[in-house]
Amino acid sequence: MPELPEVETVRRGLLPVMEGQRIDQAQVNRPDLRFALPPNMAARLTGQVVQALRRRSKYILADLSSGETLLIHLGMSGRMLISGTQLAQFHHAHPAPEKHDHVVLTMQSGARVTFNDPRRFGAMDLMPTANWQAHKLLADLGPEPLGNGFNEAYLAHRLENRATPIKSALLDQKVVSGLGNIYVCEVLHRAGIAPTRLAGDLTAQQAAALVPLIRTVLSEAIEAGGSSLRDYRQADGELGYFQHTFRVYDREGQPCPACATPIVRLVQSGRSSFYCPSCQR
Repeated sequence: MPELPEVETVRRGLLPVMEGQRIDQAQVNRPDLRFALPPNMAARLTGQVVQALRRRSKYILADLSSGETLLIHLGMSGRMLISGTQLAQFHHAHPAPEKHDHVVLTMQSGARVTFNDPRRFGAMDLMPTANWQAHKLLADLGPEPLGNGFNEAYLAHRLENRATPIKSALLDQKVVSGLGNIYVCEVLHRAGIAPTRLAGDLTAQQAAALVPLIRTVLSEAIEAGGSSLRDYRQADGELGYFQHTFRVYDREGQPCPACATPIVRLVQSGRSSFYCPSCQR
């Protein structure tokens, strides 16, 4: 599933095509994705200007002139595809419609933004912009890891006395939003902390030291356009490149870049964790 860097990369790719532009026509090709789509969705989108395109955690939020906000979640295989516009030196012509093109937005510029999702684990919804934070998918989210609300004192307090592995604690979206399996593995390797170590056993200094590492890893991944594994593509169809700099994730049996010890894989709560048994304690 795309994590914060991938979603932020998609948002940035959509900005020049959507923000400040009117949706001349919205086409909704099915009644549901992971959840039912909102009633009269096509009519509620058609004719509206996208006043701002934001991100909260792993969600893209498009604020509309109607006073509603369109929420977009990519799910496992969802992609926002741009066509009919000039991106860098390439012109992306409109492709033929595909089976899994579920929502198509034709912008006033002639550009087309298509939400394509073969597995239909993605989601879209409309909500009042004035009360967007109360939406059921957003209400319980923790602070943004790149925002001011996420700081050393906050994280040390949230991890204090917590009897759960640090890997699970950092994946808890109520603790910090947007982090996923890939980047938590990479952060813990840089921190020298094993994913199995209990969060409550970290010292306040160790917990605080995770904050700048989380910000660094996420910023590096955004700069690289995210990590392309399986279905993920940027909005212009290009791959992300951060996967080429993974230190531990998906590198089972390969040498640790710090000490050459083979990377180990284990399963925690149904997810693969990758770590170096020598560097991470």
